[in-house]
Amino acid sequence: MFSMQDVRRSRDETPGCGLVTHFNNAGAALPPAIVTDTVVEHLRAESRRGGYEAAAEARPRLDAVYSSIATMLNADADDIAVTDHATRAWQAICYAIPFSAGDRILTCRSEYGSNAIAYLQIARRTGATVEVIEDDETGQPDVEDLRRRIDGRVKLIAMNHVPTQGGLVNPAEEVGAVAEAAGIPFLLDACQSAGQLDLDVRRLRCDALSVTGRKYLRGPRGTGFLYAHPRLRERLEPAMLDLHSATWTAPDEYRVHASARRFECWEKDIAGTLGLGAAVDYALSWGLPAIEERVTALAARLRADLRQLPGVTVHDTGARQCGIVTFSVSGVPAREIKDRLAAAKINVSVSSRTSAQYDFTGRNLPDLVRASVHYYNTEDEIALLLSELDTAR
Repeated sequence: MFSMQDVRRSRDETPGCGLVTHFNNAGAALPPAIVTDTVVEHLRAESRRGGYEAAAEARPRLDAVYSSIATMLNADADDIAVTDHATRAWQAICYAIPFSAGDRILTCRSEYGSNAIAYLQIARRTGATVEVIEDDETGQPDVEDLRRRIDGRVKLIAMNHVPTQGGLVNPAEEVGAVAEAAGIPFLLDACQSAGQLDLDVRRLRCDALSVTGRKYLRGPRGTGFLYAHPRLRERLEPAMLDLHSATWTAPDEYRVHASARRFECWEKDIAGTLGLGAAVDYALSWGLPAIEERVTALAARLRADLRQLPGVTVHDTGARQCGIVTFSVSGVPAREIKDRLAAAKINVSVSSRTSAQYDFTGRNLPDLVRASVHYYNTEDEIALLLSELDTAR
């Protein structure tokens, strides 16, 4: 549990908290000083000693990044690949699966645009089809509808854990159980859940999971990682290989790396990777269960307060909800609300139809204001947001 002393310390260790009121953590959270210092320190080492030399010196710390991520996910270090962003991690799995005509991809109504575009491109290239699972009465994927759709032609079940809009936490554990029982790969996008929810890949039963560093994990931009279970990765050869993901064993032969690093490339942002490791270690130092409790409670408070404002509609759904809160203000476009709040040094974001066509079209939603809380936010900041909204409306 976060005490008020913990909240104060988290803010003291986050320079940005003294400059802005930040409710855009689902976009890019404010990094703690240790993350920024780690990145800058390595960049200085590169400038003084050379890139290769600085990387060699940092090798033990780079290896430790994999261990830290594995600890956070309850996985093995060999199951982790470090990438330059979550989409790259997602694509590494999606484009490695050998789809053919008649194969079926099952996803959810809240699916994110980048993921859906990948399915549609694969469908155009291969003749596979994309199907959207129905929602249940709470607005989350209907697990019974998923069960009904399972047959021998389903090649992949893939969805987000927490969508970019809507506030819900999808029932990933139940979906994972269905996928595991049917022997179908389950790819989970944890881009918005890592860092705000306590993740355990054994409990989730996913075959692969993709994450970005910049959101709730509070890491640098341009970082991400992939979890790939041995049962899946042993069946897949990545769509692209290099001399890091594979070894050139003879003039006409190569051997793919046995671990999840088969999904990496040799060149990467070393400073960013070290910063990602620092962010994961920082989250672990607080404890993910404590973070989840704090974030969920703050978001529930914000939703309740927003519902008391005339003309404000909260659009969040789901039996279980998270730190992302989406709403609209009658008569005022979402982007205008965002700009007015920005003038008061309050950061929010806008979710639009192009990022989640299935959901926005199905619910006939307008563009939404997205306020995403983190553990360093305070009740006073929520009160400030509500005051500025009241003025804006």
